Amino acid sequence: MATTEPGRVPDLAALRAQIDALDRELLGLLNRRAEVALAVGELKRNEGSPAFRPEREAAVIDGLKAANAGPLPAASVAPIWREIMSACRALETPTRVAYLGPAGTFSELAALGYFGASIVKVLCANADEVFHATSAGAADFGVVPVENSSEGVVTRSLDLFLTTPLIIVGETSLYVRHNLLRRIDSSEGIAAVCAHPQALAQCHAWLSHHLPNAERRPVASNAEGARLASLDERLAGLASERAASEFGLHIVAPAIQDDAHNRTRFAIVAHPAAHPLPKASGHDCTSLVVSVPNRPGAVHDMLVPLKVHGVSMTRFESRPARSGQWEYYFYVDLQGHPDQPEVGAALNELREVSSFFKLLGTYPVDSH
Repeated sequence: MATTEPGRVPDLAALRAQIDALDRELLGLLNRRAEVALAVGELKRNEGSPAFRPEREAAVIDGLKAANAGPLPAASVAPIWREIMSACRALETPTRVAYLGPAGTFSELAALGYFGASIVKVLCANADEVFHATSAGAADFGVVPVENSSEGVVTRSLDLFLTTPLIIVGETSLYVRHNLLRRIDSSEGIAAVCAHPQALAQCHAWLSHHLPNAERRPVASNAEGARLASLDERLAGLASERAASEFGLHIVAPAIQDDAHNRTRFAIVAHPAAHPLPKASGHDCTSLVVSVPNRPGAVHDMLVPLKVHGVSMTRFESRPARSGQWEYYFYVDLQGHPDQPEVGAALNELREVSSFFKLLGTYPVDSH
């Protein structure tokens, strides 16, 4: 490695030489890590255990963030090591991930942020296809939006949990910044804005003020809206910077979502036969869906076990059961893991008072 004499400020060439030497050293260490990962993969194949364990990767990242003592920001540790782990995992076995396409969707950003870039992409036309591909084994995992900080739950995703065997093994969330994209760098003459209905809703105030006469045209995804805008200069899309680059579009107006802190939460789903529920990581979420008899006090009785055992409920949503009897399914997120005695006891008692009970998953909470 290049060094300098005491008291002498190194010049740019010397600093670059140091960086080049460190890069080569890092590359050597990464290849040594990859060799160990290959050995781990061989052991996993012999044992029949899955290559991807979300609780293990979460623990690795948490440990590195805690150990970080240099100028590198702690927030930068997670994305760097996700890519390292993704590349090493790909040496063990290709990870097939299904999500809403085409290229450039926020679902793709969520998938790449969670799994890293070294995946096999399975692009789907809608959430139903994501669930189907993952249920049928065409993909190892699926990534689906379940909740938005502005517009609330994504109801179709919640409904699909009832009709498929998939479980939630992880979660990730990202800030969603909607940009107005167009073939020409001007907002004049836009006849229609094409985007997913959620994106149109999240930009309602801006569109009403700046493009009051433009049609709001719902399409299957924001990336599909960007694709359509790339074909017709009278159209505009609402999508990510990645979509703008993918389809060669101008960002006419950046970050036009009504909520500056607009955030979407995504669930990582898998088939339980191929990927068992993650073990406790120490900072977990347990998701379930329940229904109770339609009688006075039934919802209260459902909540009593949580209070008695001191289990915190972090989300509570209701959806019609579509039985014609004014019955509802309740989607509940709890803080903790079923292996914890208080959580396990609360779940057992909750199961007894429920007319329907399904554990949707237990997984490390988003560590971004």
